[in-house]
Amino acid sequence: MIPSLKVGPYTVIALADGEGPFFSARSEAFPDATSEQWAAADRFDPGALDTDGRWWLRFRAFAIRGDRGVTLVDAGIGPADGPAASWAPVPGALPASLAAAGIEPSDVDTVVLTHLHTDHVGWAVVGGEQARPFFPNAEYLLQQAEFDAIEAVNPQLRSSLIDPLRGTGQLRLLKGETPLRGGERVLATPGHTPGHQSVLVEAGRERVAVTGDVLVHAIQLLHPDLAYAHEMDPARARASREQLLLHGRSADTLHLATPHLTEPFVDGRPGTEAVRNGVPR
Repeated sequence: MIPSLKVGPYTVIALADGEGPFFSARSEAFPDATSEQWAAADRFDPGALDTDGRWWLRFRAFAIRGDRGVTLVDAGIGPADGPAASWAPVPGALPASLAAAGIEPSDVDTVVLTHLHTDHVGWAVVGGEQARPFFPNAEYLLQQAEFDAIEAVNPQLRSSLIDPLRGTGQLRLLKGETPLRGGERVLATPGHTPGHQSVLVEAGRERVAVTGDVLVHAIQLLHPDLAYAHEMDPARARASREQLLLHGRSADTLHLATPHLTEPFVDGRPGTEAVRNGVPR
């Protein structure tokens, strides 16, 4: 059964695309983490450690189905010849996961690309030399700040992703917080990359934050001050994590929809185990 959460008129659906070991030791990815912090993270998310002691990553996207359409947040690791092929477990299973959820690529009207790392854009454009958007009816949303920083973030994506989307008129650049046509909100959450963005789904006092890489491991949920080696601006990334978690203060529930943790949905509301272990009140 495909994991999902119902929030008012929205259903947030976790779409598996793959899983595999990270390309470097987790101690290198989080060099300031202590043994006590690792122990707490392993209790919280034991599935993130394989039998050889490697950081085991899940790769997933999320669909938000509402009364006014379908929004996809991120586009996974992609096919065997996709941009993440050098390090991620391609080919990804996102097309099959979409089909299992009853979603055709043509049903998706909005694709939010949280940032320009290859494991988040893999199915956005396919076809190699005959490049075409995989979601033919969708508007693809990217922060202007991410577009402006493409040479620093991932220059290879200019020709393989940006140019094809511009060629079909499907790329839209955002500047900060933006409401979506389905009623969700894009939030600017920079730091991991200059134009990183997340998506907030709200209904009354219930909220789901689709995080992107604001946090990539449970250790950053338990200790959001910890920097990740692949954050381009660790101070801004920390501020974005803390700000995203603060959305739980005024909500009865805050679920975090995460691309890389073992469980796709974790509780991020104040008063949970995560908060007692380090998330600011």
